[in-house]
Amino acid sequence: MGKFTETELIDTIVGAIEDKKGKNIVSLDLSGFDGAICSHFIVCNADSTAQVVAIADGIEESVLEKLGEKVWRVEGQQTGLWVAMDYVDVVVHIFQTDLRDFYKLEDLWADAPMKRYEYEE
Repeated sequence: MGKFTETELIDTIVGAIEDKKGKNIVSLDLSGFDGAICSHFIVCNADSTAQVVAIADGIEESVLEKLGEKVWRVEGQQTGLWVAMDYVDVVVHIFQTDLRDFYKLEDLWADAPMKRYEYEE
């Protein structure tokens, strides 16, 4: 990671999601789990494929602009149904709403400390 903290990265990502009106934003702290692929998951959803892609683009732009960090890998932008963005220590999952309800990613990590982000529309 560059010259910023994990908290700064998470806050920048969450702010970018909020800017694009992403819904039900949560972060899961996976740092206490052996074998976890990263230390944090950030999960949100959007009501259309266009909004899913717009959120992903907004995160990529914001993190690059504010922290100078490029996304390591992005999957799913072609379909816009579920985009995963890998920032090594932090992985972002942006779901179309019905897919998030279907996959229930948070339930897989039910023991992980979770933080919900509430913001005014």
